[in-house]
Amino acid sequence: MSQSLPVSWSSIEPKVLQSPVQAEKLSNYDLVLQCQTGHRPEKAVFSELMRRYQSHVDKVLYHLAPDWQDRADLAQEVWIRVYRNITRLNEPVKFRGWLSRIATNLFYDELRKRKRTATPLSLDAPLSLDDGEMDWEIAAATPGPDEDLTTREFYDQLNEAIADLPEVFRTTIVLREIEGMAYEEIAELTGVSLGTVKSRIARARHRLQSQLQQYLDGA
Repeated sequence: MSQSLPVSWSSIEPKVLQSPVQAEKLSNYDLVLQCQTGHRPEKAVFSELMRRYQSHVDKVLYHLAPDWQDRADLAQEVWIRVYRNITRLNEPVKFRGWLSRIATNLFYDELRKRKRTATPLSLDAPLSLDDGEMDWEIAAATPGPDEDLTTREFYDQLNEAIADLPEVFRTTIVLREIEGMAYEEIAELTGVSLGTVKSRIARARHRLQSQLQQYLDGA
């Protein structure tokens, strides 16, 4: 599993004064609203925002770049961009998706740089797909030991099948199934046509279904 990346407030804005607001008592929505107050977010409020959403940033970057040893640097840059641009977020209720897009955009920017100067990157990673659009999830209503074992075996096979996908399929599946991005968003982000995005997702799902057919049939 991914490990929490060491992102600290001090590396983002060390000179901001302590906020009088009890940030830990705010709802997620109100926390974002509070961060949008003033020219820059206050220290205590933004620190709490980072604390609540750091695991989400970790998850996004881990799934996209599991082999990168400098994911912490990328995570740091995510929060720097959030800090500088959060006042531009028009719909605070969509903060989580906005945060995902910042992380994904940064990943793609870095990926393009590395592809110009380095060897191809491996995006192999064990993924936990929780988007209901994929119909391969096994129900987990108080499962017994045998069912637990079957579920683990299924996800082991699913993880291996996803890791074996070509990079373009694997990345598109992450954006769609992990991040829940719309097809149009994926097309804009990856720089390919909407038809290409839909084709890649369909082909990736077909390959996964073929490899996992015995589990889908209840074997």
